[in-house]
Amino acid sequence: MKKIVTFGEIMLRLSPPGFKRFSQTYHFDIVYGGGESNVAVALANFGLDSHFVSRIPANDIGDCAVMELRKRNVNTQHVLREGERLGIYFLETGAVSRGSKVIYDRAHSGMATIGKGQIDWEEVFDGASWFHWTGITPALSQGAADACLEAIQMANQLGVTVSTDLNYRKKLWKYGKSPMDIMPELVAGCDIILGNEEDAEKHFGIHPDGVDVTQGSSVDSKAYESVLVKLADMFPRAQKFITTLRGSISASHNTWSGILYNREEFLTAPEYQITHIVDRVGGGDSFMSALIYGLLEYQDDQKALNFAVAASCLKHTIKGDANLVSIEEVEKLMSGDASGRVSR
Repeated sequence: MKKIVTFGEIMLRLSPPGFKRFSQTYHFDIVYGGGESNVAVALANFGLDSHFVSRIPANDIGDCAVMELRKRNVNTQHVLREGERLGIYFLETGAVSRGSKVIYDRAHSGMATIGKGQIDWEEVFDGASWFHWTGITPALSQGAADACLEAIQMANQLGVTVSTDLNYRKKLWKYGKSPMDIMPELVAGCDIILGNEEDAEKHFGIHPDGVDVTQGSSVDSKAYESVLVKLADMFPRAQKFITTLRGSISASHNTWSGILYNREEFLTAPEYQITHIVDRVGGGDSFMSALIYGLLEYQDDQKALNFAVAASCLKHTIKGDANLVSIEEVEKLMSGDASGRVSR
């Protein structure tokens, strides 16, 4: 069984029930999630040996977050039980023409106050095949960025494949450094890069060639190709560059696909119509986890991309941050069966 390591923050997510606004609710639904923990949960759900590395306070709320990971068969042996508090984010779920809204409360969390030298990465990567991180972690603090760089450098030294989801988050870069100060050095050590045109612009100053890729409900995959080529030119180590393609007809109805550039050709996945969205948070994480699974298990870029798009399409039907679908459900959708009929 292949060992996959992810590194980042798991948070307490608080949401008004249903589609209520913050001002309407008197209680919140609780979910635990975060970019890298969502990937770890989905990979464990696919049957891989999934390990999550983080820094979580040794209190009752921290215990709940760790228990949620363990319930999903994620290995937490390298989680540091330290820090003042668990990060929180509040989610107001949008509908139709009203978009969702996120408010972060992550200052002074366990992960935000992590530092260099606190994790024995050589021990963490013993027997590992893959390491995944996202641009959310180095956005938290200089210490988190330093710890992330340590991990990437050790993974490179040990021959562990490194992937990243660039995940630009404007609301998080608050500690005096810009993404352009931090991200290029980190991404230089990556083998697989996932990101969209905004990620490329904010992190590296990369712009698409002469086209507007933000087209609402209509998304032209050709418009993204120049972004992926420029990423390939900037980061010679990496071999695969991927972006998801989301067309937003409304908050409740999206189109969904993706493209992959492997330095030889551009591959495009089938497009899905996702109507009556249940929860789109974690859509990118579900894509990344399924892509990792596909690249490891199928050894075929097109099939891996198709698996990732189908898996993340299904994630939009599941409440919460993490994707809890089975391999069989994903492959059924890949085969063309989107009927949603009862399985008896």
